[in-house]
Amino acid sequence: MEQFEVVVIGAGAAGMMCAVEAAKRGRRVLVLDHARAAGEKIRISGGGRCNFTNLGAAPASFISGNPRFCISALSRYRPADIIALLERHGVAWHEKTLGQLFCDGSATQVVELLKAELARRGAELRLATPVRRIERATGGFQLWLDGGEVACASLVIATGGKSIPKMGATGFGYEVAERFGLAVVPTRPGLVPFTLEPALLERLKPLAGVAVHARVASGKTRFDEAMLFTHRGLSGPAMLQISSYWRAGGEIEMDMAPGADLFETLRRDRTAHPRQSVATVLAEHLPKRLAQLIADDGGNIADASDKRLRGVAAAVNAWRVKPAGTEGYRTAEVTVGGVDTRGLDSRTLEAKAVPGLYFIGEVVDVTGWLGGYNFQWAWASGWCAGQAV
Repeated sequence: MEQFEVVVIGAGAAGMMCAVEAAKRGRRVLVLDHARAAGEKIRISGGGRCNFTNLGAAPASFISGNPRFCISALSRYRPADIIALLERHGVAWHEKTLGQLFCDGSATQVVELLKAELARRGAELRLATPVRRIERATGGFQLWLDGGEVACASLVIATGGKSIPKMGATGFGYEVAERFGLAVVPTRPGLVPFTLEPALLERLKPLAGVAVHARVASGKTRFDEAMLFTHRGLSGPAMLQISSYWRAGGEIEMDMAPGADLFETLRRDRTAHPRQSVATVLAEHLPKRLAQLIADDGGNIADASDKRLRGVAAAVNAWRVKPAGTEGYRTAEVTVGGVDTRGLDSRTLEAKAVPGLYFIGEVVDVTGWLGGYNFQWAWASGWCAGQAV
């Protein structure tokens, strides 16, 4: 039986970061992954450019049953730290909107630098190696692999969530948690497009491909970003963001002209430009196709009553929709929920009731906003566990 001090299951951002840090401290480390390639989510992220962090990463940008749980990790490993790592490897980067940082080149640079760090520190990486069974053993844990058995003192679960199953995502990490008596907060897809009821989808069919800046809300949470009409429903950054807060059966409200009082605008133009159509006035604030659909051949604005104008304005400033659902884990960027943080130490990510067992990254009930936040949680949680294993 092979002996290691640390075994990390999951060769993603969190897992490889943890393994590098543990190996730096002289630990004998093995990283296992059932996939044939390491860092697949890194590779596809940010349109292939890897949105590797966000300068605004802070606890308020994360969803969790315990909003304070992520404070320790995020304060100890900051965006400046991952930036420094990339720069040491010569990876150029740039900032886009809202503090989002992307590689100038391919996201594979980030995967390759992590693999290079593993090799330089002496950590072993084994791909296409599924773990069939895990048991407590004297001094740690015993793992059964297809090619034999492995023992370790510290076991780190960095297997991610259920999002994007075609890339190998499974519920393995949750199964391990429950196997060892840890609670798991029910999971759901996050950062995912919405689907709509057939009748509404048919009505909105002409808008597929149309984007508009909107203020989107679910309950008390709101985001101001672009939304996109698709042939399946609603997407775009604003919709992806709010999807992590939305619950099945709930409504979302959209203001597609934030900052503009469309009723007052329409009423003013009824006097100032009576020969204009309602659609023409709306098109000053909205994409033309969207304006035409909302106006619904409303004719000249001079003929529109206040009641009619209020209805048109509400369809822009306070459009309420009850989604049929979401596209699910198939396209979700993250999984909301996961291993209950009440069972973990916030500084080390170690299970309180199972010494030597750690959970990091997406498998934990900590989910960030769109825009590099989830990568920052992966780096930070992996780094913290790497100091403790």
